[in-house]
Amino acid sequence: MSTRYPFTAVVGMDDLRLALLLNAVSPAVGGVLVRGEKGTAKSTAVRALADLLPVVPVVAGCRFSCDPVSPDPGCPDGPHAAAPGAERAARMVELPVGASEDRLVGALDIEKALAEGVKAFEPGLLAAAHRGILYVDEVNLLSDHLIDHLLDAAAMGASHVEREGVSVRHAARFLLVGTMNPEEGELRPQLLDRFGLTVEVAASRVPEQRVEVVRRRLSFEDDPAVFAARWADEESALRDRIVAARTLLPKVTLGDAALLQIAATCAAFEVDGMRADIVMARAATALAAWAGRTEVTSDDVRQAALLALPHRRRRNPFDAPGLDEDKLDETLEQFKGEEPRTDPDEDPEPDGPGDGGPGDGGPGGGGGIPPQGEGPAPETDGVPEETPAEAPAPAEAPAPAPQGSGAGERGAVKAAEPFRTKMLSVPGLGEGAAGRRSRARTEHGRTTGSTRPRGALTKLHLAATVQAAAPHQRARGRTGPGLVVRRDDLRQATREGREGNLVLFAVDASGSMAARQRMSAVKGAVLSLLLDAYQRRDKVGLITFRGRAAELALPPTSSVDAAAARLEKLPTGGRTPLSAGLLKAHDVLRIERLRDPSRRPLLVVVTDGRATGGGADPVALAARAARLHAADGTASVVVDCETGPVRLGLAGSLARELGGTAVTLDELRADSIAGLVRDVQADQTTRRAA
Repeated sequence: MSTRYPFTAVVGMDDLRLALLLNAVSPAVGGVLVRGEKGTAKSTAVRALADLLPVVPVVAGCRFSCDPVSPDPGCPDGPHAAAPGAERAARMVELPVGASEDRLVGALDIEKALAEGVKAFEPGLLAAAHRGILYVDEVNLLSDHLIDHLLDAAAMGASHVEREGVSVRHAARFLLVGTMNPEEGELRPQLLDRFGLTVEVAASRVPEQRVEVVRRRLSFEDDPAVFAARWADEESALRDRIVAARTLLPKVTLGDAALLQIAATCAAFEVDGMRADIVMARAATALAAWAGRTEVTSDDVRQAALLALPHRRRRNPFDAPGLDEDKLDETLEQFKGEEPRTDPDEDPEPDGPGDGGPGDGGPGGGGGIPPQGEGPAPETDGVPEETPAEAPAPAEAPAPAPQGSGAGERGAVKAAEPFRTKMLSVPGLGEGAAGRRSRARTEHGRTTGSTRPRGALTKLHLAATVQAAAPHQRARGRTGPGLVVRRDDLRQATREGREGNLVLFAVDASGSMAARQRMSAVKGAVLSLLLDAYQRRDKVGLITFRGRAAELALPPTSSVDAAAARLEKLPTGGRTPLSAGLLKAHDVLRIERLRDPSRRPLLVVVTDGRATGGGADPVALAARAARLHAADGTASVVVDCETGPVRLGLAGSLARELGGTAVTLDELRADSIAGLVRDVQADQTTRRAA
């Protein structure tokens, strides 16, 4: 068994270590979501936690980890007779991003079903994680169908499996821990709410701490066993402290004053539902037990709010989680009651292991309330620290013009209020990554039929397989209960669901779009489409064109909020190199087809259709570039931004050259017209028939 990096050897990251330890003390807190940039030891800290958890008593031989004191009456391996239990270490089960549904929830044992005629259930990862940790690295990249199963199990504490004639229910109570890099996309709100606590982590900007991180990591890689032995005493002391806090937890009193502060805080930040109140109460109680106290204080409530509320407050999907700490302090002060009395000579925060200095790897000062606001300083992009607060933000200042962009450039304007858009989809039936936009053949979804497998069998269509084998049983000499099945009898289930697409935006930022009110509306429309892409699990890319060239402002990515940030800072001005924008889009899509052939693209061109740059005949050049996309069969939509009583209809002409459809800003709204998707599909069908 490989040696894990010791938890107490992790440098810094007080909030992360505290959140994990609170869940170790009280698993009812509900898990941790760790958000942060790559290379910040998120996974290292989570994996190290498993070695600190107390041993788990289990019924010997039970595949579902039943507690011998109170076994699950519905356990598939039960009923369990009274017998002495066994002990094992707490498990940390990792759920890979690419795991199948059968691997997560379990499935029918096909071998026994066909060979012996017996319905047998093979448990999955949810069963293995019961009474332990279920860890999902890159949880934001997890497929929607797996997220749905996680939501059900987390909500009910049990997993229900109904498939292939098997109906099984088993307990599945686990500590859910997920790590993610926000640059790769956000989580669905439903799953986000299932994590009890959330923590933002970033690499330290303090040179001494960075030196210590490197020193310890190199030492660990040289000899993991020796390094772990060096931290064995600290690990043992921390493990004992977790056991002591668990023992003290039932004795902790959550008074009415603390409860009022919790309720007032949740109401002040307008969180949805009551889960936030419950999680805060549990976290505050665990904080008191961790500090060795039997009463919850205002400091416990404040720290619990900082960990439990940032991902639950109402916010735009593109806004980063966070809390206004001034508002939090005002709310707590307003509803402050009598604090529990403590002995002034008593240390209210008993020291934990490793409370030495700035480079120490211990879990922080006993009470576990790390200082807030002492993280890495925000990047200033060269702005001196003494810049007055009232100075204009960099996003509002005019961006430097590219060479030859022309006069009349204007600074960035804010986007108009986003709205719900009509769904745009790619026609036909794809085979791309799971999502919510276009129709596709998928591994998951509704079963539409069966076919002979090409290569390895991945999804058995049981009824079709039995039907194919049944007529040959007498000829094959069947004598027992098992079905005699041969390779030719096997049938693959064909399923249809939805896929995510690559939505590539080509946005006209030229002088003809520069009127502030007009560009604000355009940005609002693109932001609305980005919101739609976020909800439908698409990849997005952003191309802008103005002056004499086009720029790939954002390479295709799953981080839709990154596209929104680039859009917000987009300046306008200069000529309209429409052909350059279309050619740049063609190059990007060509490369993406090589990288991910199964993900179908949707090109969204946002322009008024004017072409005033790029050559002697810019209109002809733009038409020629558009026909390249049509020849590739790229589904496309032109968002017509032309306004005013006199309209030239140039965007419609561009859409015809692309083989797509044109839609005005008003028509883009979901409640404005019906059948926009049908129009896109009809245009594609007509073009292909021609």
